[in-house]
Amino acid sequence: MRVDRNTLKDGGAKLMNLAHRVVLAISGNRLLANPFGMPVVELHTTGRKSGLSRSCYLTAPVHDADRVVLVASKGGDDRHPDWYRNLQANPDAELVIHGRRRKVHTRTADAQERAALWPQITKAYKGYANYQTRTTREIPVVICELGS
Repeated sequence: MRVDRNTLKDGGAKLMNLAHRVVLAISGNRLLANPFGMPVVELHTTGRKSGLSRSCYLTAPVHDADRVVLVASKGGDDRHPDWYRNLQANPDAELVIHGRRRKVHTRTADAQERAALWPQITKAYKGYANYQTRTTREIPVVICELGS
Protein backbone atom coordinates (compact mmCIF):
# COMPACT_ATOMS: atom_id res chain seq x y z
CA MET A 1 0.00 0.00 0.00
CA ARG A 2 1.43 3.34 -1.07
CA VAL A 3 0.35 6.53 0.67
CA ASP A 4 1.13 9.75 -1.17
CA ARG A 5 2.95 12.64 0.47
CA ASN A 6 -0.05 15.01 0.47
CA THR A 7 -2.18 12.44 2.29
CA LEU A 8 0.49 12.18 4.99
CA LYS A 9 0.83 15.96 5.31
CA ASP A 10 -2.94 16.45 5.48
CA GLY A 11 -3.29 13.67 8.05
CA GLY A 12 -0.56 15.24 10.17
CA ALA A 13 -2.28 18.64 10.05
CA LYS A 14 -5.61 17.09 11.07
CA LEU A 15 -3.91 15.25 13.92
CA MET A 16 -2.29 18.49 15.15
CA ASN A 17 -5.66 20.26 15.01
CA LEU A 18 -7.26 17.44 17.02
CA ALA A 19 -4.44 17.56 19.58
CA HIS A 20 -4.88 21.33 19.90
CA ARG A 21 -8.64 20.85 20.40
CA VAL A 22 -8.01 18.26 23.15
CA VAL A 23 -5.42 20.40 24.98
CA LEU A 24 -7.74 23.42 24.93
CA ALA A 25 -10.68 21.33 26.19
CA ILE A 26 -8.73 19.63 28.98
CA SER A 27 -7.12 22.88 30.14
CA GLY A 28 -10.35 24.88 30.11
CA ASN A 29 -9.02 26.97 27.19
CA ARG A 30 -5.92 28.05 29.15
CA LEU A 31 -3.09 26.09 27.49
CA LEU A 32 -2.26 26.94 23.88
CA ALA A 33 -4.92 29.68 23.77
CA ASN A 34 -2.40 32.34 22.66
CA PRO A 35 0.55 30.71 20.90
CA PHE A 36 3.21 33.24 19.90
CA GLY A 37 0.95 35.94 21.40
CA MET A 38 -1.81 35.39 18.84
CA PRO A 39 -5.29 34.31 19.94
CA VAL A 40 -6.52 30.95 18.74
CA VAL A 41 -9.82 31.09 16.93
CA GLU A 42 -12.11 28.21 16.08
CA LEU A 43 -13.40 28.71 12.54
CA HIS A 44 -16.67 27.06 11.51
CA THR A 45 -17.24 26.75 7.77
CA THR A 46 -19.61 24.86 5.50
CA GLY A 47 -17.92 22.11 3.50
CA ARG A 48 -17.83 23.10 -0.17
CA LYS A 49 -18.52 19.54 -1.33
CA SER A 50 -20.40 17.98 1.57
CA GLY A 51 -22.41 20.95 2.81
CA LEU A 52 -21.57 19.77 6.33
CA SER A 53 -20.29 21.94 9.16
CA ARG A 54 -16.49 21.89 9.46
CA SER A 55 -14.27 23.45 12.09
CA CYS A 56 -10.59 24.02 12.68
CA TYR A 57 -8.32 25.99 14.96
CA LEU A 58 -6.24 28.83 13.55
CA THR A 59 -4.30 31.77 14.92
CA ALA A 60 -5.31 35.37 14.34
CA PRO A 61 -2.18 37.50 13.90
CA VAL A 62 -4.23 40.69 13.35
CA HIS A 63 -7.56 41.37 15.06
CA ASP A 64 -9.61 44.23 16.40
CA ALA A 65 -13.24 44.98 17.29
CA ASP A 66 -14.38 44.85 13.65
CA ARG A 67 -12.32 42.11 12.04
CA VAL A 68 -10.14 39.07 12.47
CA VAL A 69 -7.41 38.33 9.94
CA LEU A 70 -6.49 34.73 9.10
CA VAL A 71 -3.61 33.46 6.98
CA ALA A 72 -4.25 30.57 4.58
CA SER A 73 -0.65 29.37 4.80
CA LYS A 74 -1.07 25.61 5.25
CA GLY A 75 2.51 25.70 6.52
CA GLY A 76 3.84 26.77 3.13
CA ASP A 77 2.18 23.93 1.20
CA ASP A 78 1.55 24.52 -2.50
CA ARG A 79 -2.17 23.86 -1.95
CA HIS A 80 -4.71 26.09 -0.28
CA PRO A 81 -6.06 24.78 3.04
CA ASP A 82 -9.52 23.20 2.92
CA TRP A 83 -10.96 25.83 5.26
CA TYR A 84 -9.95 28.54 2.77
CA ARG A 85 -11.50 26.69 -0.16
CA ASN A 86 -14.66 26.26 1.91
CA LEU A 87 -14.77 30.02 2.51
CA GLN A 88 -14.29 30.70 -1.19
CA ALA A 89 -17.42 28.62 -1.85
CA ASN A 90 -19.39 30.02 1.12
CA PRO A 91 -17.93 33.18 2.67
CA ASP A 92 -20.41 33.30 5.54
CA ALA A 93 -19.03 31.47 8.56
CA GLU A 94 -18.70 31.63 12.33
CA LEU A 95 -15.70 31.89 14.54
CA VAL A 96 -15.07 31.65 18.23
CA ILE A 97 -12.61 34.18 19.59
CA HIS A 98 -12.01 34.88 23.28
CA GLY A 99 -14.82 32.42 24.09
CA ARG A 100 -17.44 34.30 22.05
CA ARG A 101 -19.01 32.79 18.94
CA ARG A 102 -19.51 35.38 16.19
CA LYS A 103 -20.97 35.36 12.71
CA VAL A 104 -18.48 36.54 10.11
CA HIS A 105 -18.49 37.40 6.47
CA THR A 106 -15.13 36.59 4.94
CA ARG A 107 -13.23 37.78 1.93
CA THR A 108 -9.74 37.45 0.57
CA ALA A 109 -7.75 40.65 1.00
CA ASP A 110 -7.05 42.40 -2.26
CA ALA A 111 -3.45 43.14 -3.27
CA GLN A 112 -3.37 46.54 -1.54
CA GLU A 113 -4.91 45.21 1.69
CA ARG A 114 -2.55 42.23 1.70
CA ALA A 115 0.46 44.51 1.19
CA ALA A 116 -0.63 46.59 4.20
CA LEU A 117 -1.42 43.56 6.40
CA TRP A 118 1.53 41.28 5.56
CA PRO A 119 4.12 43.23 7.64
CA GLN A 120 1.76 43.12 10.64
CA ILE A 121 1.19 39.40 10.11
CA THR A 122 4.89 38.56 9.92
CA LYS A 123 5.62 40.80 12.90
CA ALA A 124 3.10 38.78 14.94
CA TYR A 125 4.68 35.49 13.78
CA LYS A 126 7.84 35.34 11.67
CA GLY A 127 6.96 31.81 10.56
CA TYR A 128 4.45 33.18 8.06
CA ALA A 129 7.30 34.81 6.09
CA ASN A 130 9.07 31.45 6.06
CA TYR A 131 5.92 29.69 4.85
CA GLN A 132 5.72 32.13 1.93
CA THR A 133 9.26 31.18 0.85
CA ARG A 134 8.26 27.49 0.72
CA THR A 135 5.58 27.92 -1.94
CA THR A 136 5.11 29.60 -5.29
CA ARG A 137 1.50 30.51 -4.50
CA GLU A 138 0.82 33.82 -2.84
CA ILE A 139 -0.52 32.90 0.57
CA PRO A 140 -4.02 34.38 0.86
CA VAL A 141 -4.93 36.68 3.70
CA VAL A 142 -8.55 36.36 4.80
CA ILE A 143 -10.44 39.22 6.40
CA CYS A 144 -13.28 38.09 8.65
CA GLU A 145 -15.69 40.96 9.18
CA LEU A 146 -17.34 40.47 12.55
CA GLY A 147 -21.10 40.48 12.97
CA SER A 148 -23.01 40.18 16.22
